Amino acid sequence: MLTLEKVKKTFYPGTPNEKRALNGVSLHLEPGEFVTVIGSNGAGKSTLFNAIGGSFWLDSGSIHLDGKNITAWKDYRRAFDIGRVFQDTLKGTAPHMTLEENLALAYTRKAKKSLFAVSRRDREYFRSLLRQLDLGLEDRLKAQVGQLSGGQRQAVSLLMCTIAEPKLLLLDEHTAALDPATAEKVLRITVDLVAAGHITTMMITHDIQAALSIGSRTIMMDDGQIILDISGKEREEMTVEGLLACYSEASKKKLANDRMLLR
Repeated sequence: MLTLEKVKKTFYPGTPNEKRALNGVSLHLEPGEFVTVIGSNGAGKSTLFNAIGGSFWLDSGSIHLDGKNITAWKDYRRAFDIGRVFQDTLKGTAPHMTLEENLALAYTRKAKKSLFAVSRRDREYFRSLLRQLDLGLEDRLKAQVGQLSGGQRQAVSLLMCTIAEPKLLLLDEHTAALDPATAEKVLRITVDLVAAGHITTMMITHDIQAALSIGSRTIMMDDGQIILDISGKEREEMTVEGLLACYSEASKKKLANDRMLLR
């Protein structure tokens, strides 16, 4: 479903602020695969998502989605196939519009005709989707999204992304700004929506336990590179302590290789 080949990106090249954000990243995701992404701040996680979403031009490399080369596609064109939920609970919605209006806008991405007016059938469909979230939102279609709680807004953002049946869903630390109890509920909703739509998904998280228990595969980034990629039995048997040890070992190996290249 998704293939990245030797993707590179350096910001502010040739200046004192030069930053090598992505250094030859290659990655392949099968349809329906759910990959969690971990790494320290500045490791390149969000930059990787921005590259996939088309926020900037690559220095080199290519990105293919569902067999199509999207490397030169603008971000708005990719948005028809790629959904994204951000850490900011207001970023994925129009806060001054109603819940109904937000869902209608998202629904137009897959509907054959634009929904300038929401029909009774559409409204019932929206209610049925909201009922699945179990957040008491099915009777609040006329409420402004900005009046909802942070957890409710993130759940709505998830619903807006998945209602359009994207080929790829990017979750950029979408529970980081929530309290633990709300974050757990939003994660459960996330897993349910992804499974129901069989959506190929990548999720950035700083919760190592969640990174190992959610989805089917975990990758770790450091200094713009993927330094660890585990799945299957290896991932099932991996502990938080073991993953931290793998990070330490992989980082040391990468550092040693970098020093060899500089000689």
